[in-house]
Amino acid sequence: MLNVATYGERIKNEITNGIEITDTLKQILISEDGEIHQFETIAGNLMSNSIESVQLAPNGVVTDIYPANENEAGKIDLIHDKDRGKISCYARDNHTIITQGPFKLKQGGYGIAVRNPVYLKDKNGHEYFWGFTIVILRVPDIFSDSISALSNFGYEYKISKTDAPWSDTYKVVYQSDGQINRPVSYTFTIGDENWKFEVTPKSGWRNATLLIIIIGLFLTISLLLSILTRVWLVAKEHKKKFQILARTDSLTNIYNRYGFDEFAEKMIQKNPKTHFVAALLDIDDFKFINDIYGHNYGDRALKNLADSMKTFFPSDALLGRNGGDEFCILLPNCTFAEAAIQLQKFTKLPKSFSYHGKEHAFYISLGYAEYPTFASNRSQLMRCADAALYEIKLHGKNGCMVYREGLRSDARKQLGFAFKDISEHLPGAFIIYRADKEDDELFFANDEFLHMSGYKDIDELFRLTEKSFRNLIREDEQQQIESSIWEQIDNGNENDYIHFHLRKADGTYFSVLDHGRIVESPQYGKVFYVLFMDWEDMHIRYNDKFAR
Repeated sequence: MLNVATYGERIKNEITNGIEITDTLKQILISEDGEIHQFETIAGNLMSNSIESVQLAPNGVVTDIYPANENEAGKIDLIHDKDRGKISCYARDNHTIITQGPFKLKQGGYGIAVRNPVYLKDKNGHEYFWGFTIVILRVPDIFSDSISALSNFGYEYKISKTDAPWSDTYKVVYQSDGQINRPVSYTFTIGDENWKFEVTPKSGWRNATLLIIIIGLFLTISLLLSILTRVWLVAKEHKKKFQILARTDSLTNIYNRYGFDEFAEKMIQKNPKTHFVAALLDIDDFKFINDIYGHNYGDRALKNLADSMKTFFPSDALLGRNGGDEFCILLPNCTFAEAAIQLQKFTKLPKSFSYHGKEHAFYISLGYAEYPTFASNRSQLMRCADAALYEIKLHGKNGCMVYREGLRSDARKQLGFAFKDISEHLPGAFIIYRADKEDDELFFANDEFLHMSGYKDIDELFRLTEKSFRNLIREDEQQQIESSIWEQIDNGNENDYIHFHLRKADGTYFSVLDHGRIVESPQYGKVFYVLFMDWEDMHIRYNDKFAR
């Protein structure tokens, strides 16, 4: 019985190793809020000779399969499929892995489908079903090492499983060619399904001498297992690499939220009497960077911030990215008084990203708190740091603040509207440009302005005007209009009001009223925000007002 148990456990482990691929994909989805970037690369690294394919099924619908070749027919709705729906719904509703099969594969042989349900949490902390991570195991390849050894030593065998989690009927997964008489069996469980491994000598259980021989054979097999241990260690090393991948943010190469929370929890639980300082930080006006320069340059800012964190903080500091532009830090053996100067210095440290050969500065806000002074566990500590970050945002951003009694750690609200929302829905045409007499570089124009002046997009505007506000003014008015703007500003006015003819995309001009305001931007110095109104349209709509 001991020997059949040894082989039964080997077969179970071989199947489980294949199933662990779905767990790796599941952890990546949890850490990346339901997204997997570079799915084909990750799936390709997870593949082995015993794996037919790796799949993703958000909401139960298969959308991604690796390898994709000849597998398009596999993109089906599992929840509503007549053959797969009932068991897939069972996995979804019972939070359990299920296996289904075996079934014939197009490339020959048989396969077993493993479906692992994934659950995420929404912004209110409520759990919801994301979908399935799936792996198709080749049969008998997945347990070929075990059955090959059994055949070589003269044994018949049969591997079977319950037809469904709610069924007691066993279905054969794979068996040898010969007849099985009076087998010794071993059962094990995967998910909610029972598996059975049965084995018997080809010549049957004859006498005590044969049993002694069998014992000798299994002792020999035990020696063989020591050789296979090396193979297991290599597989374990690969598993370790994938675990690191599941805990690492692919963009910045520091811990993602899942990895940071896991290791921070372990550090505090292991050293409950040690002082820790946790910090949360984010990039001020990050949406502005994405909207103006594009997401690729926003990613550059995120990478540069992560690199500066790795350079600035000591090697024992735990660094992570929560998602978006929010980062987290855990400093061990440190009080908030000891960390204050260090965190303030990092907050004020110059940070920038490169855009078309020019460096553009960006700024951060940071809140921090101390364990156990203000918190009794990791989650409470992070909430306190979050409350301090929220408070510094309310006080003008680009600063650093420690948590103190009186700050609410349970209710952080979303600040304001996204710049993109405002620019698209504000009922008026506006632009932003540098307030410099020698360099009036255009930074931005909203959709309303582009529509009003006939430019198909902002790239066409930049190309036709050479990114200069002066080139929007009719040539014979340029000197007069620029002089009028700066005369109003030099006289101490923050606002200017001018009337001129504005250049359209087709080279024609139309009359506009320009209402500009000069402001100080931390990124660009002095800039003009300018609102435009169609002069002729104003006269038509408000003719009675102009007539007075």
